[in-house]
Amino acid sequence: MKSSWQTGVGFGLTSGVITTVGLMVGLHAGTHSRVAVVGGILTVAIADALSDALGIHLAEESRPAAMTLHVWEATLSTFVAKLITAGTFAIPVLLLELRTSIIVSIFWGLVVLTALSTVLARQQGLAPWKAIGEHVLVAIGVVTISYYVGLWVKTLTE
Repeated sequence: MKSSWQTGVGFGLTSGVITTVGLMVGLHAGTHSRVAVVGGILTVAIADALSDALGIHLAEESRPAAMTLHVWEATLSTFVAKLITAGTFAIPVLLLELRTSIIVSIFWGLVVLTALSTVLARQQGLAPWKAIGEHVLVAIGVVTISYYVGLWVKTLTE
């Protein structure tokens, strides 16, 4: 895979999982509303995907030797990867009871991060368990913090 596409897909998948699952857990803890969770997923899938794509675009453009094609490929692949990844989290929310869908989404997110971590570690000749452990630990931290922030926000509105 070209480095521009690898940059975008790697960033888009990671950000898609971490941002979407964190938002879902926080919104669920604070509202227990399927509408709020679906709205959050769609917002991440569209607005945050565009924001991340622009961020990658500017970061790649800031490199002195950046080729225009490389910049645009990284931009497009970031947007598409994040849009699709975030969008996959809407499926369990629409099909399952909300609490169950949150659990399924956390599991799905960890599967995606584990697969991506394994591929990247093997490409770099590293032990996959180290990369998996690091990335899963960050994801669990985000989920935990998001949960408690959601509970805290709920107390502000009661």
